[in-house]
Amino acid sequence: MNVIEINSLTKHFPGKKFSGEKIKALEKVSFNVGSGEIFGLLGPNGAGKTTLVKVLLGITFATSGNAKLFDKPVTNVNNKKKIGYLPENHKFPNYLTGEQVIDYFGRLSGLTKADLQKTTYKYLKIVGMDQWGTTKIKKYSKGMMQRLGLAQAMINNPDLIFLDEPTDGVDPIGRKEIRDVLLELKSQGKTIFLNSHLLSEIELICDKVAILNKGELIEVGSVADITSSSNKYIFNTGDLSEDIMNKILTEYKGTLHGMNEFECIINTVEDVNKIIDYLRSSNVLIHGVYKEKNSLESMFINLIEQKN
Repeated sequence: MNVIEINSLTKHFPGKKFSGEKIKALEKVSFNVGSGEIFGLLGPNGAGKTTLVKVLLGITFATSGNAKLFDKPVTNVNNKKKIGYLPENHKFPNYLTGEQVIDYFGRLSGLTKADLQKTTYKYLKIVGMDQWGTTKIKKYSKGMMQRLGLAQAMINNPDLIFLDEPTDGVDPIGRKEIRDVLLELKSQGKTIFLNSHLLSEIELICDKVAILNKGELIEVGSVADITSSSNKYIFNTGDLSEDIMNKILTEYKGTLHGMNEFECIINTVEDVNKIIDYLRSSNVLIHGVYKEKNSLESMFINLIEQKN
């Protein structure tokens, strides 16, 4: 089941006054997000990421195309009850405490006072803020604000959570803890739509990603598919004899990395198996064979540069 469905979504804004020009924030964007997925939306500044999220949240309206949440138009008010949202650079009143912020947003979400008494401490503890609940916001660091923002996005127990730069300003240990929270939410069947400039974080946690550039969708798919574009295979083995190394160099056009590892550029799975069969017939112990992966960051940069 798809929680988010986007079909030919287009959003244009007026350009300079009297010029008749349009700013193309989104241009015929289409993709789906399945239930229980952690989905990453990537793109450089000005790519249209925030506009897309605002359309999905019903904050702004598409010029053409359509989008659905839970198989209903994004304009359906009942969708709001199933959604949590952490915007980028969010602000909370400095005179409130962490508990008061959660109480305020919980009431906006329709929770009763009795509900909040049961859940406020629970969600503050989940994000590691239970010891700071009675402290005023003006004493919070940027990382603490991010943790509190994540707690408010979860307070109504939503099925779909939009998070815009949730680890911005958070230290490495805090980022690990937030990743663990998101993975726990996923295990509960929640769907998470994540914007982040930290591509290493996206690579660690997301099932699928979409890459926007200048309002256009240039790539969508699983992280594994996007980063496994190389045809280079790495073979880890036991010690290789001189004869075997010569054959790897001459017949299989391999590159040796000592006596226990070599790499080959291979176009088909059948050719991979031919090398494995040869090694086995030569009584070489095979410790592992894997396809070299590019990092998500390098793939992202290459895709953006190709389009610019």
